[in-house]
Amino acid sequence: LTSVLMAGDLVLKTDSHQQALIALLAEHASLYGLRVKVLSRDLEEFPGGYQFHQKTGKYMRAFLNGDLHPYIFHMSWTLNKDNKLLYFRQMGEWYLDDKCIQKKVEEIAPGAATTIDLQPGCCHAEPLISCHYRDKPSIIPCHDSPPIDKGKPSWWVAKA
Repeated sequence: LTSVLMAGDLVLKTDSHQQALIALLAEHASLYGLRVKVLSRDLEEFPGGYQFHQKTGKYMRAFLNGDLHPYIFHMSWTLNKDNKLLYFRQMGEWYLDDKCIQKKVEEIAPGAATTIDLQPGCCHAEPLISCHYRDKPSIIPCHDSPPIDKGKPSWWVAKA
């Protein structure tokens, strides 16, 4: 952990905490014999931004049709947190109320004990679905939304 904290310059230089972590893992494997297992990006159980942004849309179509049931979806390969949140909303995979996003307990429930149960006020049983970009995978058609990538057609246009 200390090595990661001390690698702030590498994070700034590469604009990526992930690249810094990969470099540190490689260094520790060489220097200290650390053994690291990296999951393949093609595992259906652990998809990420690679699958989300695939041009064919094959994985995302199967996912949104309910044919795939991953354990976790990591929205890597995505520009920023704002886009990640919008993509998860559009996929029908977002359950957190807006008032609780990136907030401290004191901001959500002023004066409450630190052990307060925030689930009832923050978490929804059903996904919070909204359209943002017509050219990204979505659980519902988002034809009227703007594209995020110039010149891209609606994701709902049939793929060959």
